[in-house]
Amino acid sequence: MNKHSFAAILLAGAGLVAACSNQTQKQAPGQQAIPVSTAPVTEELVVGTDNYPGNVVALNETELRAEVSGYITGIFVTDGASVSKGQKLYEIDRTRYAAAVEQAKSSLAIAEANLARLQRDVERYQKLAEQDAIAKQTLDYAETDFNNAQAQAASARAALTTAQTNLDRSVIVAPFSGTIGISQVRMGALVSAGSTLLNTLSSVNPIAVDFPVNEREIPRFNALRQSDAVVRDSVISIKLPGGQVYSHPGKIVAIDRAVDRNTGTITVRASFPNPDELLRAGMATTVQVRNQSETKQLVIPYRAVTEQLGQTSVYVVTDSSTVEQRGVRLGLKVVDRVVINEGLSSGEQVVTDGIINLRPGAKVQVTQPAEKK
Repeated sequence: MNKHSFAAILLAGAGLVAACSNQTQKQAPGQQAIPVSTAPVTEELVVGTDNYPGNVVALNETELRAEVSGYITGIFVTDGASVSKGQKLYEIDRTRYAAAVEQAKSSLAIAEANLARLQRDVERYQKLAEQDAIAKQTLDYAETDFNNAQAQAASARAALTTAQTNLDRSVIVAPFSGTIGISQVRMGALVSAGSTLLNTLSSVNPIAVDFPVNEREIPRFNALRQSDAVVRDSVISIKLPGGQVYSHPGKIVAIDRAVDRNTGTITVRASFPNPDELLRAGMATTVQVRNQSETKQLVIPYRAVTEQLGQTSVYVVTDSSTVEQRGVRLGLKVVDRVVINEGLSSGEQVVTDGIINLRPGAKVQVTQPAEKK
């Protein structure tokens, strides 16, 4: 075989390889239209529920501490009982406080008697002074003694008030109606004024639930707080730790004064009736706030959304039957549909099935008609 014949064979072989390669490329699956199903981006009035982590708190709660020192001589309530305002709860040994009251009463009686005597002296000396029957200095001394006696009487009255207050404080009563906790002291225990915790009292009906909301939602919750009572009572509910929905609706009663700089949230407080005392302070709940938009919002099936590295996107079918991957910002999710706050326009078609095979720019063939509302 000569050199020219060998070259011809090589060229023919190269042509055959190129032809086979072109045929293979034409048959490559990546160049074929991928079957997908789509759904339109629609505009709807959306009614759904936003969920927030909530914590049950008492609307009124106080620590009961000893205000005088002494030994516990009486406990008049059982742990966890319901109590009424003014009900007697604890008693601290009253003996020395009662004695202090009697002593203060005696001191006041002496001071008032001395004051009365000096007042009579002043009145008598004033008459004599008018007649120049005594030296003016005598009257001055009498008036000074009278003023001192007035101060002593006032001091005695203050001492009696203090003694009576200490005696009164030796009996601890409920400042409001509610539920008492587990006693922190027992009979005979020595307690110190201002430092010894006796118990904790919490109001239970109504009760509150605190939950954090994003600062962007402050206008919405301000509107809920100021809205008609019927509307307020129909939009706030809670789920108990077991998953059951609490039977009584709530209403917004307070919004905290400031946004937490670290979290960008603000605390909202809702009040709930609690006649059966099912809600207890410290309980974790899920607050459900009904969300109905006043204007139509863009909605798509939730299954059209893909998420990667915290970013959400959808595949949009273009006029040339290819797909474009587009980032979206999601809003409220309602059952199997989701609100799109940013990234899509009404009427666009998004891929709902066949997403796993897609890449940006891939050619698609819609195998099912678009969903209709």
